[in-house]
Amino acid sequence: GDYLVTIEEKSKATFLRAYVNWRCMSAGSSRVCVRMVGHKMEESYSETLREQMSIVEMPLSDPPLCVSCCPVNGDLLVGCKNKLVMFCLKYLVVNQNLTVLDFERSLILHIDNIIPTEVAFCARHIAVTTELDVLILKLELVQQSADRTEQCAHGISTLETPVDRDPSTLTSQLELDEFIICQKPVELLGEESKLCEIPITLESTELPTEDTKRFQVQYLLFRRFTPDQSPFGFCEETKLHSLQLLPVYRTGSSVAAHEETGNERELLSLFCFFSLPHVGYLYSVGKLVELISTYQYSEKSEQAVLTPQFLHVITSEKLQCFTVRCSAAAARDEDPYIDTTVKACPPVTLDVCTLRMQLFIGPRSICHFKNHIILLTKADTEDITERRKPTRRMLSRKVDSIKSRTNSDSEPGWNLYIINTVSTIQLYREMVEYSRTYENVKTESCIHLLSEAHLLVRAAIMDPSFLKPDEKEELLTAFRESCAFLGDCYSRFDTKDYHLALPYYRMSGLSMTEVLKRLVSEGGEIQTYERGLIFYLTHSLNEDLNEELSQESANKVLQIFCVADPVQLPHILCSPCMTNVCPLKAMKYLQKVEKMMPSVVLTLTKAFMALKMGDLMMYEHEMDSYKETILACGFIGQPKLLRQRKEGIVIPTEFAVHLKEMQPGLLVAATVALHENSKIELEEADTFYKMLCSNGVNTVPQLLVDFWEALLVVCSQEEIIQELLLRLTSQYVWRISKQQLPETRPLKTTEDLINSCSHFGLIFPWVTSIMSVSSPSDKGYHEDISKLQSLLCGQSINIALVLPVLEPLMEAGIVGLAVRVLCSTRLGRYDEAIEQLLERCPDVAVSYAQHELKDDNRAVWWNKLLPELCKRARLTGNDCPVLISSLKETLSVVAMELELRDFLSLLPEDGTAAFFLPHLLQCSQGKLLT
Repeated sequence: GDYLVTIEEKSKATFLRAYVNWRCMSAGSSRVCVRMVGHKMEESYSETLREQMSIVEMPLSDPPLCVSCCPVNGDLLVGCKNKLVMFCLKYLVVNQNLTVLDFERSLILHIDNIIPTEVAFCARHIAVTTELDVLILKLELVQQSADRTEQCAHGISTLETPVDRDPSTLTSQLELDEFIICQKPVELLGEESKLCEIPITLESTELPTEDTKRFQVQYLLFRRFTPDQSPFGFCEETKLHSLQLLPVYRTGSSVAAHEETGNERELLSLFCFFSLPHVGYLYSVGKLVELISTYQYSEKSEQAVLTPQFLHVITSEKLQCFTVRCSAAAARDEDPYIDTTVKACPPVTLDVCTLRMQLFIGPRSICHFKNHIILLTKADTEDITERRKPTRRMLSRKVDSIKSRTNSDSEPGWNLYIINTVSTIQLYREMVEYSRTYENVKTESCIHLLSEAHLLVRAAIMDPSFLKPDEKEELLTAFRESCAFLGDCYSRFDTKDYHLALPYYRMSGLSMTEVLKRLVSEGGEIQTYERGLIFYLTHSLNEDLNEELSQESANKVLQIFCVADPVQLPHILCSPCMTNVCPLKAMKYLQKVEKMMPSVVLTLTKAFMALKMGDLMMYEHEMDSYKETILACGFIGQPKLLRQRKEGIVIPTEFAVHLKEMQPGLLVAATVALHENSKIELEEADTFYKMLCSNGVNTVPQLLVDFWEALLVVCSQEEIIQELLLRLTSQYVWRISKQQLPETRPLKTTEDLINSCSHFGLIFPWVTSIMSVSSPSDKGYHEDISKLQSLLCGQSINIALVLPVLEPLMEAGIVGLAVRVLCSTRLGRYDEAIEQLLERCPDVAVSYAQHELKDDNRAVWWNKLLPELCKRARLTGNDCPVLISSLKETLSVVAMELELRDFLSLLPEDGTAAFFLPHLLQCSQGKLLT
């Protein structure tokens, strides 16, 4: 819109020109200035530029054959013999009030043995056609280092030039033989397209700067046709035409309609179209290069133009409109959730359709602008096959230039038509209305037609640059409606893609109740329910939707599954959506199913319904059908019998509440089974038990502690084991330090846990000795103390990890002493442990040493314990008989272990000889015996 570029012929010379500020001419001003590309405009000269049109001359060393403008950034690509020249669009700020457009020749692509007939240029993607070849390239930016060689600075391609063939020799040979030899048709995609043997050399023509861009060429597609590739047999006029690159932008990133530069738009996908006289080809050249659609024309085409929604084709007397699949491919590039249970889109491979045909006399050229088709015709009697193929420059005429075409001074017979395309919404409505003719016969035609309508709306939403806000909202409404129609089709029809009912209904925004009203007839008559509906209902009910069906709707769902899939009934009834179902009706249906296929889950569901009915006798009868261990495993088949989710929060069911009161052991066993089968996470179980016991978020109910203890018995994951050990230790410490009794009786005693769980160790005898002198106030929470001591005596707990948790107990009398000594022992700090015992409980010191000081730790007897006892005995004298007896026991042990000289060196010099003499004698006799 900012410039018009032309290839002009005058006096047998060809010129490339850009017309800038052309709106001044259409507004009535006749002033024109001509300047060269890169011409520096002086201040006095530039002031006049604002009020006049400028013609920018772009000199080329070879005559220009074709030209293309990039729709993303406005850069130009000019095709000449054996090369392509790239001009970058520049916005030059002349002064504060004036910015003018200019171009800079930035890059030349030298392509040997290529005479381009058409070029297309978009976002550094280049497409070139000769009469029968198509080549698509991409210019990739290369990271440049400061010390690159001169060769690299010129951007020479690394591809090797193939062996030259002398074309004159080949031609003369063909002329002699009077044969026409065609090369074999070839299609090379992606990396394989390098094999096309078309060498490309890049020549940078920009003045080198620090931020000069360097490019390398990536080959995307090469395709070669032969003249006989026509359904009508050999045709000498088989030539390619209508080359086009079509960009599709990311939804929501387009700029407003009045901002024509489009610099803010984010390119999502790119498509390439080209055509033979009777066949058109549409390729995706984005992340993946692939053929999307092939268009078979009913007669020879003259030209075609691709838009995001349609392909418009002109023949000798018709304007035809076809559907395109660009939006289906782009949607998959944009959204990773397409083709899942969340979202869907009609496939790219969907057959193309002819939407409409309009008769015209002698169409010659066609182009597209917003919602207009601009058609140039020539009404005469000349043979259509002799016409010169229209060139791309005819497509660049703007709507504003139409006024001048009404003068008939030039060659008669020319006409210019501007055709308003039918609005997307109107065409969508027509297609939906037409689809209803197929509705009753339930054919794939109905799905196909509604898929076309859906893609039509989707394409319009993905290209919102020309939409007003109210139009966009209308389109979004139509989009949701089309999703609902497609959901209906996949639910009602017996089709292999029945699973698509689920994502389309989700995209429609309809609730389950609304879907049921659309699909299920009123009254009690028996319907047949197709797989699509059952698939949608099964998934919707099994997921944690925040929707409660009314009793009427829930009962209808019950009836549907009883007819279509009775095996699913127990699972359906456990859904939070079915809370309002009539339990009496549910019980009747379940009893019917049980006669055919009895199961534990079904029995548990019947017990659940009996609870809802308030029939405890029936409940007990059902629960007595299986052993408790089998019932616990039965909950694995349907966890929602115990817990449901609402808005992401785990909520206990009535069943769980009843089990908590009547069978807490079964409840804990069932939760452990759920955790071990990945049906509930540890944090979810915490929330579940806290809500179940109404203890608040910060307090831990006894039932949750029972669950942790039970889970510790069976768990095999080291990470979870350590987490459970930490939690249990914390809870035991909290209760002991706060002198808080559990609100319910624990399910397992310390003895039970020691016998069943390897993580709980036998309590050491010396710990029992310490605890024997505990105060009566400790007796109330003896169970928690013994469980904590059992954990600390076990080999699984990480003492270093739980030390901060144990801190509150460290000063708590005898209990604290036992914990401190246990921690010191487990950490290998035996010296500290002995000091603590001698300080607080000296009569246990020797029994501690006998239990712990073995093997490598034997030396602590004489290095630490004996000196400490001697020192303390000296200070207390005969006032502490416990120390004296402990010293005698220690001397007996040390006398048996050491040599006489070593033993003698350990004895204190100020001791009473009569006291130590028996032990010296024992040591001496012991060594003699050995």
